[in-house]
Amino acid sequence: MMHRPVTGPAPRIALPKGAVDCQCHVYLPGFPALPGGPSNPAPPLPDPDMYRQLMGWLGIARTIVTQGNAQQADNSNLLASLNNLGEIARGVAVITPETTDREMLRLSDAGVVGARLMDLPGGAIGLSALEETDSRTAAHGWVLAVQFDGSDILEHEARLSRLKSRWILDHHGKFFRGALPEGPEIAAVKRLVDRGSCWFKLAGCYESSLSGGPDYADIAAVTREMASHAPERLIWGTNWPHNLAKTEADYPDDRSLTDTVLGWLDADQRELALVRNPEALFGLPPV
Repeated sequence: MMHRPVTGPAPRIALPKGAVDCQCHVYLPGFPALPGGPSNPAPPLPDPDMYRQLMGWLGIARTIVTQGNAQQADNSNLLASLNNLGEIARGVAVITPETTDREMLRLSDAGVVGARLMDLPGGAIGLSALEETDSRTAAHGWVLAVQFDGSDILEHEARLSRLKSRWILDHHGKFFRGALPEGPEIAAVKRLVDRGSCWFKLAGCYESSLSGGPDYADIAAVTREMASHAPERLIWGTNWPHNLAKTEADYPDDRSLTDTVLGWLDADQRELALVRNPEALFGLPPV
């Protein structure tokens, strides 16, 4: 069993009206984990009802639910969760070369607005499918979320610069070997962002921070640099239910984490990252 608090005192930093959580996962019973991915989260299953409580606690109005790695390329749990959450939710699915255009239209009708690539252990599909997936997402007007070890971004910059889709560099770039605000990796991120189709997602800072919590100083420095350079290209997510946390001792305090990450931005930057930017990126109706 895993205790995941979803209520408590409100964050010190009030989220702006219409705030969008651009990174969460939710799970419903009846969708087993599939070979190649991790197991489902420890019980109790972090389901849409729990997530609604979290939204009320933190002040989230809308959400982008991302396909979990446990279900690999079977989007059934995602679609059931979107149906449960209703109009407040959109989804990011996994597609493969076998996914037909008819299936993509079905996914779009169910509220899917993007596809993810995860070139890390447990991911269903990685960078080897970058160009093919980009071609499909661009044709359907979807977003492409790309996650890999950002320490290798210079090796991938040329390919990423040619993407046709609106795309997201996931999880603070996941610079597993570290990155300095003035370093070559962040310079590459700036070049990609400056092309006008790349967004930088603030989510899961604890997954790649080398300095660690509670302040995550290394991720904070990079985030502030990107916020100064291109605040119109930031988005934010809770990364709930923090699937890499395997014990309650490792489980983040969502209130504290929200205050920490949003404290790296000023009020105008928060309005962009939490409301205006995700509206533009995901085609959400304005509040």
